[in-house]
Amino acid sequence: MWRTCIVLHRSPGFRGRNIGVQRTVHVLHNSEQPASVFALLESGSKVVPLIADGLFDLLMLKMTNIYTSKKQTKIESKGPRFEIGDFCVKLGSVTMSQNFKGVLVEVEYRPCVVAASAWELIREFLQGFLGSAVSNQAPQYLQNRMNEIYQPMDTIQQYLEHFGQYRKATGVI
Repeated sequence: MWRTCIVLHRSPGFRGRNIGVQRTVHVLHNSEQPASVFALLESGSKVVPLIADGLFDLLMLKMTNIYTSKKQTKIESKGPRFEIGDFCVKLGSVTMSQNFKGVLVEVEYRPCVVAASAWELIREFLQGFLGSAVSNQAPQYLQNRMNEIYQPMDTIQQYLEHFGQYRKATGVI
């Protein structure tokens, strides 16, 4: 069983020249990297990624006068994990406030760390059990990173993108 979960924190703004600027911090946990906490700070159009250890959660608790947690925006994907030859497939049931929102399918081709070298193989594998619902193009996030080495933060960014789509679909932003 694997699990990825996100908690959203919002800041009403800081004193000084940034008064009124709202920043959002997305804090994500992934059972595939249990010792790490992933955070993405959004400030306007800029996104700053951070990978920290488990103490980051305690730091966020200490910063409650700057950042406030929006409890209703916790969203989670969990489910079975399968290894089929060189592929790792994760089927995740997505819930928000314990309400089912959808299913996420994650596929990883383990021998390759560059998306451009593995995309066609992953697409063909996905089409084998999802059919024509699989796009011929790589996910939007990967399109600009096809020739870079794939990192755990790339997975986190894609989860955040999908979780954001689920939040928008339910009217929670």
